[in-house]
Amino acid sequence: MARPIKRLHAHAQVVRELQRRARAATSTVREQERASIILLRMKGVSVETVAEELGTTAKRVSTWSKRFENQGLAGLDDKPGRGRRPSISEAKVARVVGEVTRPPKGRKRWSVRSMGRHVGISHSTVQRIWSKNELKPHITRTFKLSNDPQFEEKFWDVIGLYLDPPARALVLCCDEKSQCQALERTQLGLPLAPKRPRTMTHDYTRHGTVTLFAALSALEGKLIARTETRHTHVEWLRFLKQIDRETPKDLDIHLIQDNYATHKHPKVEAWLERHPRFKPHFTPTSSSWMNLVERFFADLTEDVIRTGSFGSVVELVRDIKAYLAERNAKPRRYTWKAEGAAILAKIKRARAALDKAQAA
Repeated sequence: MARPIKRLHAHAQVVRELQRRARAATSTVREQERASIILLRMKGVSVETVAEELGTTAKRVSTWSKRFENQGLAGLDDKPGRGRRPSISEAKVARVVGEVTRPPKGRKRWSVRSMGRHVGISHSTVQRIWSKNELKPHITRTFKLSNDPQFEEKFWDVIGLYLDPPARALVLCCDEKSQCQALERTQLGLPLAPKRPRTMTHDYTRHGTVTLFAALSALEGKLIARTETRHTHVEWLRFLKQIDRETPKDLDIHLIQDNYATHKHPKVEAWLERHPRFKPHFTPTSSSWMNLVERFFADLTEDVIRTGSFGSVVELVRDIKAYLAERNAKPRRYTWKAEGAAILAKIKRARAALDKAQAA
């Protein structure tokens, strides 16, 4: 007479965790196998059948089943001290981690190979140690902290327009994208194909530049724009007059803009005084990331300018206008989601870190 199959049991929360381990891409092969063993045993599958289905041994299935029955999820973890002993001493690991911030003389950073030669281990071992400790000496992130004495006042002013725009008004994020270059590739590239990316020559012929002035509606995502060959206060004033013509006269216009000199030219300020429905709001200095129109400029650069080949400025302007028409036909709004307090806290931490580094 066959022996009855012992079925494992667990709370629903434990079952969900086992299911997560069995499916998650972040789980190790060991974790997936152990979780799968327990889930099958909970369904009443025999030890031999589980072993056959998972491609393992009956002894292994029995061992993990007993450990889970006695210890729960904790029983599926490896015991401390098990496994192959590390071949690299703790002292060498400490050197690889500790000396990464002190590059050799004449260098700005360590490479895996130079660090490997320095410590006396392979470059692949250095890579594993750095990866485990989340060290990436090959990456440098650029930053710019604003020194604007009115930073917080301007910051909340702009954020307030995004999160709680005034009634009977338009909030327009305005700026100019200068130096849009009409670059013509010297040879015809190959189109995208299976197993082959699109190709483009690295060299080009310059055919001039153009400046794009754009005003993005923060609420609707629509754009008012024009192209110019220059970007002085004359062109900016011409752009403001275009906005005046193309917006309802009964609405106030709140302009979010940076501190570029052309935006504060005496003739521009005089025009704004004569048109009181225009209300300028300046982002803090070195804080263009607050202006949502920069998001549109990034899309334009990626979708049109960087990947295109233009035989003249006329061709570039044509493609920019076509892109603008397409975007206005199906407006896409950029939504501000970041919490203001969290941004300010991050900036304060950055300032503290810089002050500490300078004092060291």
